[in-house]
Amino acid sequence: MADIRPVEVTGTIRLGQFLKLAGLVEHGADAKDVVASGEVTVNGRAETRRGRQLAGGDVVAWGADRARVVTPE
Repeated sequence: MADIRPVEVTGTIRLGQFLKLAGLVEHGADAKDVVASGEVTVNGRAETRRGRQLAGGDVVAWGADRARVVTPE
């Protein structure tokens, strides 16, 4: 299984934005497509809402790639 890559964010971030920031997708349009297809999971559950707000500690996965939302203390 792939390692979980930490990605630091400041403030709130939506799932579509995080996918791009974490390098899981290249373009915003790609994020829209993969989220709509049900291929993205947040904390192990399929997520189809691109605008879902993520919180520190959430793990986002697409395929074999996984990234954790890290917020500064």
